[in-house]
Amino acid sequence: MSDPLPFDPIEEAGRQWREHWGGGPATPMMAVTSLMRVQQLLLGRLNELLAPFELSFSRYEALMLLYLSRTGSLPLGKIGARLQVHPTSVTNLVDGLERRGYVTRARHPRDRRTTLATITDAGRDAAARATAVLNDARFGLDPLGQDELRAVTATLRQLRAGAGDFAP
Repeated sequence: MSDPLPFDPIEEAGRQWREHWGGGPATPMMAVTSLMRVQQLLLGRLNELLAPFELSFSRYEALMLLYLSRTGSLPLGKIGARLQVHPTSVTNLVDGLERRGYVTRARHPRDRRTTLATITDAGRDAAARATAVLNDARFGLDPLGQDELRAVTATLRQLRAGAGDFAP
């Protein structure tokens, strides 16, 4: 991580926003910019924690879908739907996991058009060890207490529901 800035860039962006947009409300811009910056910071920290397992956070998410699935296998299309990513991204994720020996890929036994990704024993081990590391690091959320985490989750759930992320 680089050295911290000597000022809060979000506050400065808000000041600039108000100055250039006639005192208009800067709050929505500041909230979005804060969310995006926190996403960058967390992703960087999580990827750093997962590096010893040769995982990025997106690969970790895909691996955990398989780890937590009933059979340890899912069609690539279902992985994409659950992660809400493009089919090309799923292919790249599974390719990376397969290269590390964490998953195998095979044709679906009843639908030859469908490809299944299946977690391996090495994948189960990596998922369990990586999760222990992330849990120990509180997923990079150390500054927040339990009540704050619940409030963040509830607030972001409202945004996700309003965007049609899931059926309430």
